[in-house]
Amino acid sequence: MESESTVTTCYRHPKVESHVRCTRCDRYICPDCMREAAVGHQCVECVKEGARSIRQARTAFGGRITSAPMVTYVLIGLNVLAYLGELVRPSVVDRFEMLGRGLVGPDGGHYGWVAIHPADYHLEGVVGGEWYRLLTGAFLHLPPTGGTFGIAHIVMNMVALWNIGRVVESQLGRIRYLALYVLSALGGSVLVLLIDPDQAAVGASGAIFGLGAAYYVMARRLGADMRSVNQFMGGLLLWLVISAFATSWQGHLGGLLAGGVVTLAYAYAPRDGRRNLVQAGACVALMALLVILTVAKVTELAA
Repeated sequence: MESESTVTTCYRHPKVESHVRCTRCDRYICPDCMREAAVGHQCVECVKEGARSIRQARTAFGGRITSAPMVTYVLIGLNVLAYLGELVRPSVVDRFEMLGRGLVGPDGGHYGWVAIHPADYHLEGVVGGEWYRLLTGAFLHLPPTGGTFGIAHIVMNMVALWNIGRVVESQLGRIRYLALYVLSALGGSVLVLLIDPDQAAVGASGAIFGLGAAYYVMARRLGADMRSVNQFMGGLLLWLVISAFATSWQGHLGGLLAGGVVTLAYAYAPRDGRRNLVQAGACVALMALLVILTVAKVTELAA
């Protein structure tokens, strides 16, 4: 009497007959579930488990090595979307631009601050409790026919963000890069508040100047050839001087200083288990300083 041979099936697809085992877990797998391994084949789950156990490659600043600058893409997209929103509804600029203090009249119009004003005019801006302006202003730009530059304002900023952002993000990784960008943008807005609270300001320039400072600090830390880097920084600083006559130089300088401070912490944090803590602590400390300076200035202006 002959014995029937046992039919073996794939553990993920019970209806598919299989005679190959995973070399790691010894379960039967079908051709759809087979993944090439150093020896034999492994199942999908074992391949995923093995990938998790492999230590991720990191840059000199602790960032994970990524194949695409996704954060830079997203930031450019947000700036462009905000600009399209401005074109559809120009009032967006008055509502979300960086402004320390101003007045809104009974007609809904926006006016410059004067200490003595009619009772039906009310305060707006950061002093009026609109703290979100410190960040939203960094995603707005001059309308096509506005100011000195018009549409060239957003074009130049996005080109700069594309060129510098990709390099900085590739070294810092996404989380550190995003923290740098946001803190640089806030640093620029806070300096505008401190020095010229009655002046409205828009643009990603503060954040981009922060990325420029980061590029310089990283190049120094990596021992790169500084000739081209110094030329780049010379051009950036020259634009900072020129911008004093055409744009908000306070926003540019504030972003440059904030970006430099953050990247110094990134670059010179100890390369051991304390690195993440030191880097995060520096970002939190800078954020706390910006909040303290903002509160102090708002209190002074509201007095």
